[in-house]
Amino acid sequence: MPVRKQLLVTGEIYHVYNRGIDRRPTFTTKSEFSRAHEAIWFYSLSFTTPSLSKYLAYDREQRTRFQTQLNSFPQHVEIFAYCLMDNHFHILLRQTRDHGISKYIGDFQNSYTRYHNLRHDRQGPLFLPQFKAKRIETEEQLMHVSRYIHLNPYTAYLTKDIKQLATYPWSSLISYIDPAKSQPFVNTKPILSLFKNNQEYH
Repeated sequence: MPVRKQLLVTGEIYHVYNRGIDRRPTFTTKSEFSRAHEAIWFYSLSFTTPSLSKYLAYDREQRTRFQTQLNSFPQHVEIFAYCLMDNHFHILLRQTRDHGISKYIGDFQNSYTRYHNLRHDRQGPLFLPQFKAKRIETEEQLMHVSRYIHLNPYTAYLTKDIKQLATYPWSSLISYIDPAKSQPFVNTKPILSLFKNNQEYH
């Protein structure tokens, strides 16, 4: 991954996104979306041994043992929102350790690329060599970017109706509108604190 001209600052929030080379599809099946979804969670941890592929091969007892340790692992990043699309992804996150975002995105992309290439009998990079990162400077911008990310499946015509966004499985929107289905690795508090309740955000 090329060296960034502008360093990403620990403690700051960024909208990070990247797409497939030549805009090629990167997530083409339910299995591929699911694998990328797992990687979004797994690589937010600084503890990256075992690899995601080894973790997914664990039996139930091994996974349970691993998951009980998760709270003690320091994180590279804190995730606020995300969305996987057919040929790109968006993640709204805060860097919690120096170089955390670059480490996180690098691990996520490399892990998924290995998986994708093996499935499709291809070689070489899948994503553009350098991801984009826009720093969030105001609460208004934070709200706007979270809305933009969660609306992506509708604006890209992946859902026929805006109401179907609530059932789109590859974004963090469900964590914002239904506390009972909240994803543990998504921190909704900074954004939801700007609203009266979940329904107002919805």
